Amino acid sequence: MKKLIANKEDTEQVFQIIEALNGKSAYRDFEKFIATPAGQAEFAKRTYLPPILDNHAPLHDLPEGSVGRTYVEFMEREGLSAAGLVAESEKRPGVLRAHDDDLLWYGNRLRDTHDMYHILTGYGRDALDEATLLGFTHSQHGGLGISFICFMGGRQIAKRAPKEADIPAVIKEGRRNGKLARRLIEQDIEALLPRPLDEVREELNIKPPVAYYRAHEVMRAHGLDPYSGGL
Repeated sequence: MKKLIANKEDTEQVFQIIEALNGKSAYRDFEKFIATPAGQAEFAKRTYLPPILDNHAPLHDLPEGSVGRTYVEFMEREGLSAAGLVAESEKRPGVLRAHDDDLLWYGNRLRDTHDMYHILTGYGRDALDEATLLGFTHSQHGGLGISFICFMGGRQIAKRAPKEADIPAVIKEGRRNGKLARRLIEQDIEALLPRPLDEVREELNIKPPVAYYRAHEVMRAHGLDPYSGGL
């Protein structure tokens, strides 16, 4: 956790913490997924998303404001790739990767949809965004490791943010929005790509992050750049 606090881009530490603390939450989450018709439909296809999401040309051809176009612009702006996240996750042997089975496929899907969650929820990639998105993710999937990173991230940010930014309220809002939204992991990601982002958010009941936007406004009013520094 100290390493992640020092460098929020050190994604390997995220996987370390999650694996150390999540216990059997992945099993329970997979059972919840496979018990739904939507989950069964996605499992039957077993789509591997990274090659699709890293094929940028077709995504650029999609209409402005679509899920796919917004996604590719975000990834290029941030210098990210789906393949890069795969590489980070495979730097160390993991419990799920010990067996090439259904649960491994699900774990990979959780990993490969992380950046799509950024697009669908409206959270960017500053430290507050990442912490709040993990709160959203915890409400959708559980896992003590995810909740711990969310808590510690919010705690560190609150130390340097103006009190009026109300960081605890931002984190709480992310968790609440995750509970209210339909399970994003069960959605047909390929089918969402050409659709208008606003329409998809409304359909999935993803509420706007009002407290988060307000916190950014407060930070800027105090001369702070929300996108600078680590946790």
